[in-house]
Amino acid sequence: KRDDMSGGVETGGNKIRKLEFLLADALAKESQSVITIGGEQSNHCRATAAACKMLGLEPHLILRTRRANDIGDNKDDLGFCGNILFDRLVGATSYLCTPGEYGRVGSEQLVSRLSRYLEEKDPERSVYKIPVGGSNGLGTFGYLNAVNELLSQWHDDENSSRKLSLDHVVFACGSGGTACGLTLGIALAHGALEEKFSSSYQKDPPKVHAVGVCDSPDYFYAFVAKIADEMGLKLPGDTTTDAFIREHMVAHPGNGLGYARSTQEELDFISDFALETGISLDPVYSGKALYHFVNHVLATDPEKFRNSNILFVHTGGAIGLYDKGNDLISTLQQTAPVERLDIYGKDTNAIDISKKTT
Repeated sequence: KRDDMSGGVETGGNKIRKLEFLLADALAKESQSVITIGGEQSNHCRATAAACKMLGLEPHLILRTRRANDIGDNKDDLGFCGNILFDRLVGATSYLCTPGEYGRVGSEQLVSRLSRYLEEKDPERSVYKIPVGGSNGLGTFGYLNAVNELLSQWHDDENSSRKLSLDHVVFACGSGGTACGLTLGIALAHGALEEKFSSSYQKDPPKVHAVGVCDSPDYFYAFVAKIADEMGLKLPGDTTTDAFIREHMVAHPGNGLGYARSTQEELDFISDFALETGISLDPVYSGKALYHFVNHVLATDPEKFRNSNILFVHTGGAIGLYDKGNDLISTLQQTAPVERLDIYGKDTNAIDISKKTT
């Protein structure tokens, strides 16, 4: 499913679904500024900055980068690559911290401190705070909507006459909101809380696979459950939210070398996928997740998935490939060669097309 095409270059990807709810709340509360936080090449920060400008809000971005201490008086050392270019094109103010500072202080505290600073600087200005990835109870309702769209498309498309089952849904998991929305939406759409099944969809729900690009599976089970509780999920009897999430979602480790860090095998997979399909995956989320699902989940137990229909949700982020350009050079030199044309028949190192055609 091409959620990477959900909002154009500026807001495309899974984040716009969450921002639809979050920025509506910001406007309802008459906020003038919005703060959010993410990695140096954060798709969420880029989408938030662009969407804020579309709505007349002032975007402020806290970016986690290993280069934070290397950027001195010349603030343009941050550069203009990938998502950072789009952040700066729309006039977002960026504030930098190191991964160590981020880990010790925490994202919520960093956002709160910057919010206090901005409000003290201008007491007339109201600041709206958005967590990492827009992943809280309110933002996650965007992916409950997405499930309705997804299932409607699956059952209404041209293949519906063949009654294809939807057996597995796979996606990258970074901040947990997309995972929570898809897991709850699919479970509820298939009657998970109904005493008597009455859904119009197939009785057995698809298995949801969240491939983590950071943190551990246990972390994601706990955090997704936390978001579900925040959304107001009520479960029967003694069923815990954590147990419900574990029943309906499988979290897989897929972080490899770590968040936003790519192995050569992952980059080669992204390149090969583009060559075969014409579709660009990103190196931080979808590319890494699909690589690990194919090479570590499918490959480990192929019989479990044989004759199954698997839907992969492309959550966007291909702009992040610009940050990996140097790492892709050797591969692209082989798969996409560049040749000089010899127009006049004088260059022995070029392809001679000097002869006129009749």
